[in-house]
Amino acid sequence: MSRFFNVARGVAWRSIHNTVVNPAILVPSIVFPLFFLIAFAGGLSRISDVPNFNYPPGYTAFQFVFVFLQSAAFGGVFTGFAIARDFDSGFARRLLLSAPRRSGIIAGYAIGALLRWMLTGTVVTIAALIAGMNVNGSGIQLFGLIGLGVAMNLAAALWACGVAMFLRTEQAGALIQMPVFVLLFLAPVYVPLSLLTGWIHAVANLNPVTPVLEAGRGLLAGSPVKVAIAFAGLAGAAMLLTAFARRGLASAEKAG
Repeated sequence: MSRFFNVARGVAWRSIHNTVVNPAILVPSIVFPLFFLIAFAGGLSRISDVPNFNYPPGYTAFQFVFVFLQSAAFGGVFTGFAIARDFDSGFARRLLLSAPRRSGIIAGYAIGALLRWMLTGTVVTIAALIAGMNVNGSGIQLFGLIGLGVAMNLAAALWACGVAMFLRTEQAGALIQMPVFVLLFLAPVYVPLSLLTGWIHAVANLNPVTPVLEAGRGLLAGSPVKVAIAFAGLAGAAMLLTAFARRGLASAEKAG
């Protein structure tokens, strides 16, 4: 186990170091969520006047939960980009040869994704509070919202890790990003699920991200809903995607 933790720690440290010293990686991961928060919470704030909107903390809080969880998911996706770059540069292959416990590589990338997202999530939260976001949830409920973000980040990181290790090229970027992007934006982004109509309501109702969003918004509002369903879904996704990431690692090992 000590060799596993040594590998995980080394990969995580390198991932964080590369993020901090490289503005091309750090700045977009912070700027994009802030842009979405401003565009959605500010530019679309009149949506809260729609009849039956009924979200007590207000529209800024409603959109904050989406941006918070979106930043968690994209934080995991960006890890896949980093892994793909490592394969293109040859570093990942040297890492596979030198690591005594290769499963620690997946853990290290996942930890790096979480630590990077913690920075982004903190900045987004501070920006929302400065913008006047109301918080009705208790401390335990807010801790639950953070837990949803952590689980979302882990699931996205495992997905990105698996795809990047199967394909081992930066050209995998679109395949890593698009499924996560589509799932997020086919959820109830701008209004509650009850106000959606037509095919988008049917799709959002089946979307596994929807209960996570609803749970997060309920926790922030102090009225928890679907929390158990959201955590169970994310836990199940994490278990399946762990197996997927390990298969990707095995594929990379065979490729040499």
